[in-house]
Amino acid sequence: MGVPFIDIKRFEEGFLDEWKEKVAALSLNAQFIGGAEVANLEKSLSEYTETKYTVACANGTDAIQLALRAVGVSKNDKVLLPDSTFWATFESVVNVGALPYTIDTNPVDMQMDFSQFEKAVEEVKPKAAIIVHLYGWGSSRIEDYRELCKKKNIILIEDGAQCFGVKYKGSPLYKNSTIATTSFYPAKVLGAAGDGGAVFANDETLANKVRCLANHGRTSHYGHGLVGWNSRMDSLQAAFVNLSLKRFDKRLESRISIANKYQEDFKKIGVNVINPPSDYTENGYCNVTLFDNQKRTALETILKEKGIGFANIYPGAMSDQEGSKEHLQKKFSTGEAGKIASTVLNFPLFPYMTDIEYNEVLGIVTNFQSGKN
Repeated sequence: MGVPFIDIKRFEEGFLDEWKEKVAALSLNAQFIGGAEVANLEKSLSEYTETKYTVACANGTDAIQLALRAVGVSKNDKVLLPDSTFWATFESVVNVGALPYTIDTNPVDMQMDFSQFEKAVEEVKPKAAIIVHLYGWGSSRIEDYRELCKKKNIILIEDGAQCFGVKYKGSPLYKNSTIATTSFYPAKVLGAAGDGGAVFANDETLANKVRCLANHGRTSHYGHGLVGWNSRMDSLQAAFVNLSLKRFDKRLESRISIANKYQEDFKKIGVNVINPPSDYTENGYCNVTLFDNQKRTALETILKEKGIGFANIYPGAMSDQEGSKEHLQKKFSTGEAGKIASTVLNFPLFPYMTDIEYNEVLGIVTNFQSGKN
């Protein structure tokens, strides 16, 4: 039958009808920029994440750059960031003129390695650091990161593009951050109908600066107190996310259920499946497994033949990217990020994945593990 890696077309009953009505109403009133949809979304997001302020913006990459600029990171400032992440994290540091230093990955929780981070803090003495909450959970050392950065007067930005809906010790992961970001790219757990993002802050001054920067540095319609750029979220994207947020609990429940199945069933057949650290309730963003490179290549060949989607999130470390060569200052590494990149394999996981689809994936992997394929 075949199973896609992700299917973003599985909406709840009545969702598309409500979306069509919303588009017609916004179009009829020519409400395309700002307005009630954006304001309502920001209010709802703050309530959901238990953060004081939310600023919606054009995309997740802009969200990181806005956060960096808002906390004062600029030309030649030193910034630490994970070696395992999406390119947007790295390029955001470069795009604000700062100097990136990459930190290796912990193979247990698949997040930035705290011991390497401590070493870099002492050697580099950075102005800021970015921690990325990967795979639908976060670091087992998140409290240590926050405490160390506070102690050393390092601004910690939390890139939460993959962690919307994640809870740490029963509360939203964003809740105790200084400043955090998310993406509403359509394939995210909470996605828009196009690009979108948001910055979460617990400090009013930071939030106001983000809002100013995202709207051409405006202090009034023709007054500009900062050099910003245009990163406004449009009303249509806000409306789509608003409708999705109303149904988010059901989507989250479906994702988590499937993620739990993978973790339980894959363990039984000897697959090295990665579980979230204790104290975390994941959001089911993706399934994460590790195979040695030769076995992974063989399994990928079978998956392609059977029409089963898969991914390698992520297939390369930031320090190994061609585009990083002229910008990377140093990497603090024991080689784990590269090892993980060569062994990670992600299987289909999306809301409302059927039992038939799940069992097809499980059956193929079970046969592979037993040597029947």
